Amino acid sequence: MKRNTFHILLVLAGLAAMLAGLFWARAMPDAVPAYLCLGLGAGALGHGAGALLQRAALKDAPDIQRRIEIEAVDERNIALANRAKAKAYDAMIYIFSAVMLVFALMRVDWAAVLLLVAAYLAVVGVGIYYRCKYDKEM
Repeated sequence: MKRNTFHILLVLAGLAAMLAGLFWARAMPDAVPAYLCLGLGAGALGHGAGALLQRAALKDAPDIQRRIEIEAVDERNIALANRAKAKAYDAMIYIFSAVMLVFALMRVDWAAVLLLVAAYLAVVGVGIYYRCKYDKEM
């Protein structure tokens, strides 16, 4: 399947999901899947439309398109992106901890605090898993 066809289908699927979510949310305002459908549809629509607009903008500029493709696989750019992700992960650990502490001190509903704790432990668990995996590889 061509890239344009895929992105057109993604735009149409996103639009359909958004409309379905809107109608569903209007019919039943308390339905959580309606808002999930709306959010996923908006994401798919935006991703597909962005790719189509980028392709249309770069259609007459093959030199710029080639430069963008080279920069996407450039080792330096990949290393910079990985360093940024690592710093963001380090900051996220402290931010999650502070938010959990603040929520506990504010006596927020325990379900919300436990959900945040579960998300925190999931992130830390994924970090530990990949650390062990990469240690074995190197």
